[in-house]
Amino acid sequence: QVQLVESGGGLVQAGGSLRLSCAASKSIFSINAMGWYRQAPGKQRELVADISRFGRTNYADSVKGRFTISRDNAKNTVYLQMNSLKPEDTAVYYCNARDIYDYWGQGTQVTVSS
Repeated sequence: QVQLVESGGGLVQAGGSLRLSCAASKSIFSINAMGWYRQAPGKQRELVADISRFGRTNYADSVKGRFTISRDNAKNTVYLQMNSLKPEDTAVYYCNARDIYDYWGQGTQVTVSS
């Protein structure tokens, strides 16, 4: 089992940046994929970005060129660097570890004001 704890959310103006962190309770080296999802009020949870154990990344079209996912296996941490933020990026952001089972963090709120 893996516990995931997100941090780094907050309130930012449009055009600003935030970096989210997801700290895992155990080594993420062998976990198949780590990802970030988000859920806005009244909407379904959607994939933002993920990164495989081999470092291959995948992004939602809406964030390509603005967000960057990375992982530091030595620190058991995954990051999401978010630049050029837009009001439509406002959501609760969740960290996910995808292995034999899916594990989720508790979420961190990101609010982008116009």
